[in-house]
Amino acid sequence: MTEGVFQFGDFVLVEPARTLSRNGEVQDLGSRYFDALCLLVRHPDELITKDRFMAEIWSGVPVTDEALTQCIRTLRRTLGDDAGKPRYIRTVPKHGYRFVADVRAGQQQAAPQGQDRGAGHIVAATTLGGALSGVIGGFAYGLLATTGGAGPVLSLILLTVALSVIGAAAIGAGMGVACLVRGGSLSALLAGGILGGFAVGAAGQALAASGLVAITGVAPGPSTGMVEGAGLGLACAASLALVRHRELRAAAGIFAALAIGAAVMGVLSVAGARSYAETLAMVELRFPASQLRIGPMVAQFGAPLFAVAEGMLFAASITAANLYVRHRSPRK
Repeated sequence: MTEGVFQFGDFVLVEPARTLSRNGEVQDLGSRYFDALCLLVRHPDELITKDRFMAEIWSGVPVTDEALTQCIRTLRRTLGDDAGKPRYIRTVPKHGYRFVADVRAGQQQAAPQGQDRGAGHIVAATTLGGALSGVIGGFAYGLLATTGGAGPVLSLILLTVALSVIGAAAIGAGMGVACLVRGGSLSALLAGGILGGFAVGAAGQALAASGLVAITGVAPGPSTGMVEGAGLGLACAASLALVRHRELRAAAGIFAALAIGAAVMGVLSVAGARSYAETLAMVELRFPASQLRIGPMVAQFGAPLFAVAEGMLFAASITAANLYVRHRSPRK
């Protein structure tokens, strides 16, 4: 037997690992909602008053009764419960709630299927978000950064999509591994995103440099690489962690991603990191015969502005894709 492990119905709640699984599949719950479920499960058949929820779950933070109502509604939806015919959570009108299911001390079991699925969702959704970011960014830069015409625009869109997808897939893989190893904890997601972005940035920078030298004989100047990749990984992981561990609606999650992406890439740009737009400007400078014309824009508006815009787009696209996949994922 393992302390802090409870079984009820088809569910296993592992409080130390902060996981709730149903038939081996991990269920997604926000941090406070998980804490509320733990409070109920630890005290079966006991009335948990509204005041106690507020004191122990919200720690005295002033919230309305609607926050608790939404919490219980989400728990019932996750458990497949019915307020009219409760099997798990019964409302005690004007007082609070009672957990009415039979709770048994459980034996902690690995849930590879659920965690694999959670990791797979992160990788797939993050890659999808990278594709979305690449299409939007590629189209924008295709119109702004070239002399125009279908050929240059399409080429830049394809290049941007390819780079964005590869980078997002690496960041997603890093976060997916973190989900498998540490259950998707905040620190693990951040470390996974940073390491994934750093690795793909370093590899891309090395390949781009050697490739340009091999093809053209011209060595490129400083370009987007491991530092920028790590920054984007941090922004994406922080945004995703915020969405996963807080009770944020989709609009709030995307707004948070915009703010985090802007903050991370803005700071890095001021510190000397190079945006994708600056890399294109560098290629334009090295190869005057190219159809790139973004250098004057970067000089006029400043490199940090482009870095901020790129960070916002990348983080928000990946967060939106993760929210979409999470919403579309079937619950058993």
